[in-house]
Amino acid sequence: MKKKLFLSGNEAVALSCEYAGISLVTGYPGTPSTEIIETIKKKSKTIHTQWSINEKVALETAIGSCFSGKRSIAVMKHVGLNVAADPLMTFSYTGVNAACVIITCDDPNMFSSQNEQDNRNYAKFAKIPMLEPADSQEAFDFFLLAVKISEKYDTPVLFRMTTRICHSKTIVNFPQKIPLQKNDKEFQLREKFIMLPSIARKRHFVVEKRLIQLKKESEKTAINFFEKNKKKNNTLIVTSGISYQYVKESFPNHSIFKVGFSYPSPTATIQKIAAKYQKVICIEELDPFLEEQLLFEKINVEKRYFTFYCGELSPDRVKKIVNENYEKKPIFSVNQSKSKPALCSGCSHLTIANLLRNLNFQVSGDIGCYTLSAIAPFEAIHSVIDMGASIPVLNGMLQDKNNKKKIAIIGDSTFLHSGITGLIDLKKHLNDGIVCLLDNEVTAMTGRQDHPGVGEEKIDYQKLAEAIGIKNIYQADPYDYSQCQFILEKSLQNKTLTFLIFKRGCALATKYQNEKVTVLDSCVTCGECLKVGCPSISFDDKIGHPVVNQQSCIGCSICLDSCEFDSLKLISQVPKTKRQQQEKEKRDKKLLQSRKKKLLAKQTIRGDFEK
Repeated sequence: MKKKLFLSGNEAVALSCEYAGISLVTGYPGTPSTEIIETIKKKSKTIHTQWSINEKVALETAIGSCFSGKRSIAVMKHVGLNVAADPLMTFSYTGVNAACVIITCDDPNMFSSQNEQDNRNYAKFAKIPMLEPADSQEAFDFFLLAVKISEKYDTPVLFRMTTRICHSKTIVNFPQKIPLQKNDKEFQLREKFIMLPSIARKRHFVVEKRLIQLKKESEKTAINFFEKNKKKNNTLIVTSGISYQYVKESFPNHSIFKVGFSYPSPTATIQKIAAKYQKVICIEELDPFLEEQLLFEKINVEKRYFTFYCGELSPDRVKKIVNENYEKKPIFSVNQSKSKPALCSGCSHLTIANLLRNLNFQVSGDIGCYTLSAIAPFEAIHSVIDMGASIPVLNGMLQDKNNKKKIAIIGDSTFLHSGITGLIDLKKHLNDGIVCLLDNEVTAMTGRQDHPGVGEEKIDYQKLAEAIGIKNIYQADPYDYSQCQFILEKSLQNKTLTFLIFKRGCALATKYQNEKVTVLDSCVTCGECLKVGCPSISFDDKIGHPVVNQQSCIGCSICLDSCEFDSLKLISQVPKTKRQQQEKEKRDKKLLQSRKKKLLAKQTIRGDFEK
């Protein structure tokens, strides 16, 4: 009897790797793709997984593995493929030794992304095959097929999923036998791996010839199929991915051509079928990818209205497309939750967000938890472009000499991902400005994955900055509000580039049981503590003043500096047992030592500034 599991698309792909004989999985965390590597880490003992410093490095590592004869995959979200596009384009020319699959997880509706690009276009751009599953079973099965296609046609394969496929769960039937045993090949010196111009010219011819062969494969494969409806209907719907599920739900009486091998598309097969119908419509999210291929083959497809190129589809939106009930404005899904996105209780970024707002800095922001500093109650970030862009954007902002109060903020993982080069460039060309590294010692936003700045052999950011040639380098603990404010204000007086390191571990990985903040009866309801942005502080209408949630408060004390009336106090939790009393005494002793170190560090930094 076959084994059945209820799995998300991400989990299905992860478990499929074991059946596909994959040896190496690389990637960089990013929603909605992160769970693929996380699941493999938990479930597999034979597959080596690693979080790379960025997506370009991840793909290049996977390429090296496949050249050496080990099957590999690289996993990333859609914007991550932009970072990896450089090696991807050349990888198409070199081909593979063992299979290599690039998994791109697109995010229609931008649930956790800064743009809504359609990565199907990368398949056409790189001239490589692409598969698109429509549920978890197909995610499992198609991945096995992708590995076969990679080795059969000597090509990398793009495997495209979207947020709904990644996170929605359906039943997956597992084969009784492993379909693809590990078939490690020896590395051989091959001309095709060396992309000198003279060789690359020859390989381009191979790529074009391979595309013709892949087109034939697409025309005959079973994952592209026609569902003829017995009821008379003159409309044919061509669709792929999650859109197929919406079409099945909204139009059970229509004939459907479902595309799984999306590039090259089976246009010749569709053309034969479409000739029997008066009306042909492509239902697809974002770009008219299938639609344009069909129009190129002179298949009379009705074009979607441009508003349907924005946002993810739904059964209701699919009905509008088919019934030509056009939307006047693009429709994006709205988060129905009453709670708004917020930094966590005790998040070290709270201090910096408050200071940047209160000191009225013009802030170039980056991608990370601290991006939430752009919204109320902070509204302290004024630009967010992409991973690592904050420092180069600051470089450009500093061309305006009228306002000195310009600053870039960047997280530790993002800095390692693609921020270092921007810092070097800023030092080289301007040697001016303030760059703040917000080091919470983890890739926090995507689930606290590690990176080269974590662990015993972690990067020393101060030494790195010194090696770049930066002279003004200062560190502070974000839980010390006054010290952080002092450093930021004094940095404005420096005439050369200043690198500030605000270091404090992610609050989600920290447990504080010793003290909690409490609002005293002396509270005058000025509301300043509410501006701190800590979710543990809220206004109680019944009491008539702010209150602190004792369950979520971790006693970080960031909020204390906001109250001029000393109405916020850290109150020690009363221990119930002798053992708890001893643990409290140990924590108090460590806290005292920590405060002494802070005081010493504060004196040292002040001395450095005075010099």
